[in-house]
Amino acid sequence: MTGDDLVVGDAPEASRYEARIGDRLAGASFYERVGNVVVFSHTEVDTAFEGQGVGGRLVRGALDDVRRQGGQVVARCPFVRAWLERHPDYQDLVIEDGPAR
Repeated sequence: MTGDDLVVGDAPEASRYEARIGDRLAGASFYERVGNVVVFSHTEVDTAFEGQGVGGRLVRGALDDVRRQGGQVVARCPFVRAWLERHPDYQDLVIEDGPAR
């Protein structure tokens, strides 16, 4: 897999950001939107793509999209939370207490 093979996009009808390689779903990060807040709840990467950076690129693409829309993020997903801890340049998107579940 090269960097150009993976495409991250929002699939609002499924309430998730998707990482796709061609027509294949490589990973997804599930969310709930409450106004301009995106609450990330769970992230999955297909076992065939584990260890190849799909999860990190998925989260980065999703957060970049949230930023473009002027939104904020609540990281209830442990993977998203850990990624954010390693990338302080995204902390401006994070709010600690988001909407109730």
